[in-house]
Amino acid sequence: MSVINTEIKPFKASAFKNGEFFDLTEADVKGKWSVFFFYPADFTFVCPTELGDVADYYDELQKMGVEVYAVSTDTHFTHKAWHDSSETIGKIQYAMIGDPTMQISRNFEVLREDQGLANRGTFIIDPQGVIQAVEITAEGIGRNAEDMVRKIKAAQYVAAHPGEVCPAKWKEGEATLAPSLDLVGKI
Repeated sequence: MSVINTEIKPFKASAFKNGEFFDLTEADVKGKWSVFFFYPADFTFVCPTELGDVADYYDELQKMGVEVYAVSTDTHFTHKAWHDSSETIGKIQYAMIGDPTMQISRNFEVLREDQGLANRGTFIIDPQGVIQAVEITAEGIGRNAEDMVRKIKAAQYVAAHPGEVCPAKWKEGEATLAPSLDLVGKI
């Protein structure tokens, strides 16, 4: 996978959010931090648990200046139907992008071509549209929104503090590292 530190590729799609349909392009994403949260399909099993988990953190993400885009190869119409019929999905306030042409899933290299479904992929994107973090899991392995938020905070910290890096399990407010010759072999 070669998408880390690359700019998101052009796309045009229809999405559903807060009872409305709207069109979205890669240009609309730039200017703030964002998460593209790919999942296989609406009306399934693990997917609603993940989308609901992200929904529980959406207010916190908004306070951090982060927008969330859930993406599957379903249509925006299917997203609305799922939103209207599921209590878990009904609490979602972020955009649900329809990708029936599979262009976005291909752009992010998560498409299972033989099935027409996206793998579970999380992409953290900076305000310039550059992918800073990627997590891909197998179909049966659900993701954790709390850890996604931690990774976003780390990415935002590193972006705001050139010359510093966040060590494993770093949490906001904890010590960071300033890579230098003096640290080599001492960690």
